[in-house]
Amino acid sequence: MLTTIVKGMRIHTVSPSDSFSDAGREYRASEPGVPLRCCLRKSLEGEPVWLFRYSPSSGKGPYSEIGPVFTHVDCPGGASLDRLPVELLNNPRILRSYNAAGQIHDGEVVEPGSFDRTIVDLFNNPSIESIQVRSVSHGCFFFAITRA
Repeated sequence: MLTTIVKGMRIHTVSPSDSFSDAGREYRASEPGVPLRCCLRKSLEGEPVWLFRYSPSSGKGPYSEIGPVFTHVDCPGGASLDRLPVELLNNPRILRSYNAAGQIHDGEVVEPGSFDRTIVDLFNNPSIESIQVRSVSHGCFFFAITRA
């Protein structure tokens, strides 16, 4: 199930092909329940996945980060690029906003049910270029949001 949010919003996912830039990537024949950054859902039993290091493009210079992400080995279907994935937003998440220079503007923990409003509020600031959605427990990158 997906929920529509802000008109003019665009979701940015991670492609399974991004795994090839990490020589240390790990193949997992089955890793059920991990958040997949390619189609923005949790993995199912028997779905092969990659675990690899990834650096989102929105943070630059000292704000550039590298962390672990999962994608399918061969993603069966992409995520909607204009809707938030409910399955990955049923827990609190960190929203980090970045300006055009790739510097962190702000960050906050957002509870389920508040994502739409918080994203709208962040994008009301014209200096915000992108927002990263991250795990509260591990800080891992889930996906990015920009204006379309």
